[in-house]
Amino acid sequence: MAAFGSQMMHASPSQRRGLATLSSLVAHRPAWRFLVLAEIANFAAVRRHVGCTRAGMLVGDVLTRLGGALPHLRLSVAGRATIEIAFEGDDAADLDNTIDILRCACDSPFDLDGEMHRLEIAFGAAAGRVPQTDDVRLVEEAEAALSEARAAHSPVRHDLSGPGAREIRRLADELRTAIDEDQLLLAYQPKIHVRRQEINSAEALVRWAHPERGLILPGDFIGAAEDGDVIDLLTLWTIRRAIIDQRSLQAAGHDLRIFINISGQLLADQAFVDAACHLVAEADAKLGFEVTETSVIRDPDSAIANLQRFADIGIIIAIDDYGAGLSSLAYLKQLPARELKIDKLFVTQLTSSNRDPLIVRSTIDLAHALEMEVVAEGVETHSALALLTVMGCDMVQGFLISRPIALEALLTFLEEDRHHHVSQDTRASFTNLATAWKRG
Repeated sequence: MAAFGSQMMHASPSQRRGLATLSSLVAHRPAWRFLVLAEIANFAAVRRHVGCTRAGMLVGDVLTRLGGALPHLRLSVAGRATIEIAFEGDDAADLDNTIDILRCACDSPFDLDGEMHRLEIAFGAAAGRVPQTDDVRLVEEAEAALSEARAAHSPVRHDLSGPGAREIRRLADELRTAIDEDQLLLAYQPKIHVRRQEINSAEALVRWAHPERGLILPGDFIGAAEDGDVIDLLTLWTIRRAIIDQRSLQAAGHDLRIFINISGQLLADQAFVDAACHLVAEADAKLGFEVTETSVIRDPDSAIANLQRFADIGIIIAIDDYGAGLSSLAYLKQLPARELKIDKLFVTQLTSSNRDPLIVRSTIDLAHALEMEVVAEGVETHSALALLTVMGCDMVQGFLISRPIALEALLTFLEEDRHHHVSQDTRASFTNLATAWKRG
């Protein structure tokens, strides 16, 4: 502080004002960070009334209304119907107070070219203490809260510290028991190679057969596994189970590479990396690890080095959910990845959006330029499969081919060559879309 005082003494009046402002900012640092996602829930219904052109301006109308209510907030457009709102505060209750004001601001109808329309706004929010909360986690929690808000028809907030910790600890303890007592199981979703019409890999998705609550999907316990420091045990169990199941597949004449999702926090965990490498090398297993870009951004140096270790022993690295997070070409070109998976957000709207086909096509071209194969996940329609084929996508997975199924069902699926039925039904769509896409 003595040095700062000396600066103030010798500074000009304008400099002193600037240093005083800096001093006040340093002295008062907000304790909480908040991120709110506001989405026009009835966007599609309003679009039918006002048309696509005017609907494209709705998000701007909402942004203006919200900004007028609380000018100090940092607002930005995050999608055709979504606004991102960032701010800080001294108390966790600041988030609830802010959401209340924003909701009230949107209660009155919007004047859309002389017609009054009521816009239903869904709010999903995340709060975290300033020292502990990173940008990636804040975004992920806000997105999850928005998804819950759509179903609940009321604002949802996720608190990254404090409330919920007891539930996380309880679920983490139950998970340890589930691993020890073999309550977990794997479901497999096959991936079909478009040009070769072959299935040579599948994604393993963990399920929890809870003795009281029944089947629990990963979205309901993976977060607790990460926060409760059980994700390493869970992932190592998944690797062991996948190796056992792969041997069963090989014994039946099906040589499939199995892909496993790897949490970002494990990419910097040397004990996990050592254990995983030992398991795979000892079994001489054909595995792939799927990681998201955001998981690499957390600790790039460790992540890239450990991914290279995996690649060196024959594990195929796939970039999962490409385009859904904070995409970075700087990291993408450094990763020893051989597959890139386009997020299903773009695939599900492929034939109903003007921009998504352009994004998907450019992503395919980029991946091929980086000598990676492209997987499109979330393929649900024949028209989407046909268009992806025209664009040069290498592999696809989704409900059109198969939902995630148990090992026994996967064996039946492979033995009956059910994926060929999908290809036959897609040919008509392929012919029509190929002509349209090449012409366009």
